[in-house]
Amino acid sequence: MTLAGGTRLGPYEIVAPIGAGGMGEVYRAKDTRLERTVAVKVLPSHLSASTEVKQRFEREAKTISQLSHPHICALHDVGSQGGVEYLVMELLEGETLSDRLAKGPLPLEQTLRYGTEIADALDKAHRQGIVHRDLKPGNVMLTKSGVKLLDFGLAKAMAAPASSPQVTSLPTQQKVTNLTQEGTILGTFQYMAPEQLEGREADARTDIFALGAVLYEMATGRKAFSGASQASLITAIMSSEPPSISTIQAMSPPALDRVVKTCLAKDPEDRWQSAADIKRELRWIAEGSAAGVAAPAVVVAGRRNRERLAWIAAVLLAALAAGALALLTSRRSPAPEESLRFAILPAAGEGFLGAPLLSPDARRLLFVLQHPGGTTSIAVRSLDDLAIRAVPGTENARGAFWSYDGREIAFFAEGKVKRVGPDGGPVQTISDSGSGFFGAWTRDGSIAFTSEFGSPIVSVPVSGGAPRPVTAIDASKGEVAHFHPAFLPDGRHFVYVARNGDPEKTAAMLGEVGSKEVRRLFHVDADAIYAEPGYLLFARDNALFAQRFDARRLEPIGEPQPLLQGVRYGTEDNLLSVSAAGNRLAYVPWSMRRQLVWVDRKGRDLGTVGDIGGYEDVRLSPDGRRIAVTIRDPAHGQNEDVWVLDATRGTGTRITSERTDEFGPAWFPDGERLAYVSDHAGFYDLYERPASGGPEKTLVKTKHDKIVPTVSPDGKSILYASSEGANYVRRLTTLSGGGDSVRLSENAAFSEEHPAISPDGRWCAFDSSESGRREVYVQPLSGGPKRQVSVGGGQTPAWRGDASELFYATQDETLMSASIRVSGGRLEVGDPQPLFPLRLGTAGEVQYSRHPYDVASDGQRILVVRRAPEAEPAGAVVITNWTALLKRDR
Repeated sequence: MTLAGGTRLGPYEIVAPIGAGGMGEVYRAKDTRLERTVAVKVLPSHLSASTEVKQRFEREAKTISQLSHPHICALHDVGSQGGVEYLVMELLEGETLSDRLAKGPLPLEQTLRYGTEIADALDKAHRQGIVHRDLKPGNVMLTKSGVKLLDFGLAKAMAAPASSPQVTSLPTQQKVTNLTQEGTILGTFQYMAPEQLEGREADARTDIFALGAVLYEMATGRKAFSGASQASLITAIMSSEPPSISTIQAMSPPALDRVVKTCLAKDPEDRWQSAADIKRELRWIAEGSAAGVAAPAVVVAGRRNRERLAWIAAVLLAALAAGALALLTSRRSPAPEESLRFAILPAAGEGFLGAPLLSPDARRLLFVLQHPGGTTSIAVRSLDDLAIRAVPGTENARGAFWSYDGREIAFFAEGKVKRVGPDGGPVQTISDSGSGFFGAWTRDGSIAFTSEFGSPIVSVPVSGGAPRPVTAIDASKGEVAHFHPAFLPDGRHFVYVARNGDPEKTAAMLGEVGSKEVRRLFHVDADAIYAEPGYLLFARDNALFAQRFDARRLEPIGEPQPLLQGVRYGTEDNLLSVSAAGNRLAYVPWSMRRQLVWVDRKGRDLGTVGDIGGYEDVRLSPDGRRIAVTIRDPAHGQNEDVWVLDATRGTGTRITSERTDEFGPAWFPDGERLAYVSDHAGFYDLYERPASGGPEKTLVKTKHDKIVPTVSPDGKSILYASSEGANYVRRLTTLSGGGDSVRLSENAAFSEEHPAISPDGRWCAFDSSESGRREVYVQPLSGGPKRQVSVGGGQTPAWRGDASELFYATQDETLMSASIRVSGGRLEVGDPQPLFPLRLGTAGEVQYSRHPYDVASDGQRILVVRRAPEAEPAGAVVITNWTALLKRDR
């Protein structure tokens, strides 16, 4: 349910949404009676399904409302209207502890102060018989006046009536709801006490266990318990101990280790028995001397007076040791922290699409994998694991990104934006996404993305709804599209790319949620991302740059510094294949070292053509003497240009040289002209140029992307794949007269690509996703029933010069051949026969919407784009301590 501004719930008038979570949707509202601003939480619909549950909830809520404490969010009112149950609470300004921990561990002083305040709030509630049951960083708000505990006691208040406890009651959709039956599991896995996992009744000591887990995470930046699955996480909580805080944070006082370890005892009898005890212990640590913070870890037992003596002794020993060490090393310069690099490679035949995305805690990488045949899915790899693990339910993903807390993944597939857990689970559809493929999950619980080229950035709540614009394209300044929002630490301001009709004016822009004010930052060739400790990373002129950036004043500092060369980015989609978190950086290198190789029908090499270069796709001229090829040139900022090469000598001429991308060449039958794709005006439109170079002519220009063109044998029509939503359809457009366009595809619910007109002009071969995987079909160009050619998958068809044979590539990159014969006006297709492995070796680089091979007219030779033998493998690179690569400011 999403409430519009102005909606009334009793005396409360909804102003705007604040966020959403498992416990309901939260709105800023006006109390019309008392003229104050409040927060209204609309609760899950199951509360109104049972009179008993409603009465029980109201009784519990009234008890909670009696809690008055400076560190507990006040519950003002509870109400019901038209079947909608709602709570009215104190409106808080600040960020959740979960948001803060996404940036790393807290300083010791803050850990102790916040921990003391949480313990004080728990003590107050426990004395009144109220247990939180779901204490976690997401339920702790950091405000100017200190912490505020949210949803206090509502886990029990919102639970259903009693049923028998059992561990199999473990909820499978923790992100969706934390509401289960009394006696079963309530809470969030990482912070649950063993007795909660066993389904036993929770008491004050259950909250103490959760507090220990929260303290541990504040001090270390890591969760006390983790696992690759629910089962392994439960096992860790039930049987393992987290590493001591002092092994992760060497300067942490040992007394804090003792407090946390006691909180996390498996048996409730072995824990602190009251939150007041923890409050006193944390205050005592905070009141100790500053030297005590740096004391070496020791095991201390006994009464407090003996513990203080041990601390004093440890401090003295540390001081003596430090002095001696200083004398020994005073003449030696400290060794700089190293920057390390390592590569992550996909499986054979697979590739990474776009950026490998580091999780907010910098411990996992998120990939969109392109499999043999062009199918895609999402995978996650932990940096402490060797396996790249698939995320079920993410087939045909176009792009993916982390939620701001790293607990979920959003992705685009089938024209929708969806969400799923990193380990899989139920996939939830958020909204329509058009052809969106990159976005950001904001801290206020929204997804920001661009749905179509030429559209502004839009935002939609993760709970669902209609996307609303958050930017406005300024056509007066030449802007044609907005891409790739990347949020700054404050969660309100974001950086995005304003694509310009003049590529030299494409820029990184600064915007703010809820404001029309925007500011140009600097020229970029691709999107900019924010990276700690205070940089914007962006691509320009074939290099990755780091620009110092003051995230508070929202201003660049000094001049950008070059960081890396050969980082993959696309000028056609402004997508930078880089991510950063926790002083780690991940990127996809792009060596662009490929060869054009002639092979025979058995796959034997017959020689190479031309030099090593960034070849993308190839088309042989009608007479076979020349090759039209797309080359991605580092000297031109990685943009693509069309070249024509001599098929024997390999000498070449650049046909296009604009700062935009020109690719996908197709020959006219006279061999004197080329059709190709360019994004001069923002969309991929079709243009024509003489094969020897010369002025450009517009062929087809619409507000849809057009790719992989092919010209009819009479030169009067052009066939291409045109975007409709997230898919492509085949369109045939005449090149004279009125330029009439005919749609050949019957259904836009699946994508049809690589249309190829037969040399006799009668048939159209293409590949389609209609069956769930790409298969090759042949259909009369004039319309009519289609015939499937491939068996078990196929794509990128190419005709033999006499139309007697059709070639195509399988998902494992085997070149296949099927005989084609027309008898009595009926098409007869022979059984496909394997010829040889293409061995492209370019998955994730050569897109499957391109032509990585072509066939000579006689069908006896095939020209293939292959990765050069000495080229780096297609994978991702991770750099630790990436800032060490920068020149230090003097």
